[in-house]
Amino acid sequence: MKDHFKTIHRVQFSETDMAGMVHFSNFFRYMERVEHEFYRSLGFSVLMKQISRSFGLPRVHAACRYKSPLKFEDEVEIHLYVQEIRHKTIHYCLRFYNLSNPGDPPAAEGELTVICVENQDSGKMKAVPIPDEMKRLLSVHPEFK
Repeated sequence: MKDHFKTIHRVQFSETDMAGMVHFSNFFRYMERVEHEFYRSLGFSVLMKQISRSFGLPRVHAACRYKSPLKFEDEVEIHLYVQEIRHKTIHYCLRFYNLSNPGDPPAAEGELTVICVENQDSGKMKAVPIPDEMKRLLSVHPEFK
């Protein structure tokens, strides 16, 4: 069972603002990218077609706290932790570590909550339980137990 995933990203020039720091909105793109990589590490695609053509995991909550700036060409190690698994939702905590400053606290911390849904023929989404094949692969990180 997996409770943690990490990846490294090098900050691109196009991700920075006029002050030379990563624009705040890019942290949400980073979080989505890490979430997708996490699902692939479990053997799934974000499209989740292996579960059902109508299954999805839209976000119902996303937040980020910024603590220190990231700049062009910084290498950032992004950690995703499974913080909570409920009947229909999964809550993730994310931490962004600037590898240029080893030993420093996270440069930012984020949160994502996703809900399992099935797309109905009417076009609406209906919340459904987390599929067993997915739930079997997940566990809550010890830090959050």
